[in-house]
Amino acid sequence: MPVVTTDAESETGIPKSLSNEPPSETMEEIEHTCPQPRLTLTAPAPFADETNCQCRAPHEKLTIAQARLGTPADRPVRVYADGIFDLFHSGHARALMQAKTLFPNSYLLVGVCSDDLTHKFKGFTVMNEAERYEALRHCRYVDEVIRDAPWTLTPEFLEKHKVLVILPHSLSSKIRESGMFVPTQRTEGISTSDIITRIVRDYDVYARRNLQRGYTAKELNVSFINEKRYRFQNQVDKMKEKVKNVEERSKEFVNRVEEKSHDLIQKWEEKSREFIGNFLELFGPDGAWKQMFQERSSRMLQALSPKQSPVSSPTRSRSPSRSPSPTFSWLPLKTSPPSSPKAASASISSMSEGDEDEK
Repeated sequence: MPVVTTDAESETGIPKSLSNEPPSETMEEIEHTCPQPRLTLTAPAPFADETNCQCRAPHEKLTIAQARLGTPADRPVRVYADGIFDLFHSGHARALMQAKTLFPNSYLLVGVCSDDLTHKFKGFTVMNEAERYEALRHCRYVDEVIRDAPWTLTPEFLEKHKVLVILPHSLSSKIRESGMFVPTQRTEGISTSDIITRIVRDYDVYARRNLQRGYTAKELNVSFINEKRYRFQNQVDKMKEKVKNVEERSKEFVNRVEEKSHDLIQKWEEKSREFIGNFLELFGPDGAWKQMFQERSSRMLQALSPKQSPVSSPTRSRSPSRSPSPTFSWLPLKTSPPSSPKAASASISSMSEGDEDEK
């Protein structure tokens, strides 16, 4: 198993120099039995106490530059990263991804500090140590989880787990100077402290949310007055939501009515134009009703006009008391048919007056 180091000598027990003497043949013949990186993700990562590395094969000392060039498949570079990992989030996952991809062939060990150490040196956590252990086990980049990791690394701890590269959250000056440390880039905009700040800032919102979901005021550590206030606010929010839904539905209804009314107005305009056109065709100046009236009036005038008199009439007999008068014949008058009933009656009266004059 390769070991990353520098050319300086170590006074703390951490491997630091690269030996120029070739290893003996007997040591090289010992098989490496260190755990290998996970190839499948069908099971969570194991704990270190379950798969303790008991390999007795020599672990060659390498620099970080040499480790980047690659190592044999059965000798991965053992990389160690530790932390609290409370409320495991994407920032944690990205840091572990950087640790896993430092070298072509790497085995990532992740140390998680216990609750006692964390509460003593950093503060209270949201998740307990068991929950934080399980969160790390299910990260795809982690090959092994070390429970109850030390707050400050020691040479004995590094030798026990055969650590070659370190990415811890807390480093002593000696380890920093050893050349085994590789920093990672922090993910901006996300951290456990930021998440807790959001929860504290919007505490009322989350308290009302959990009350609405069935949690009791005792479980949420909420007083009686605040509980009633939160429940009242929930009722007000429900009413606001109902009013909002009614407004949206009413707007949709109004829009539909406007669309239908627009269609009805268009149809009414079309029908009205059609009705006016039909009325003008029937009762207009040149409509069909006028022509029909003229035809009927002409027929009535023809029916009321008199028939033409005969061409000749018989001679009148002579009375004995009067002297004979010259005989003459009635000549037909060429008259045009009266244009109106008044003209016809006038012509009939004139004819009767003529007869009286003759008498």
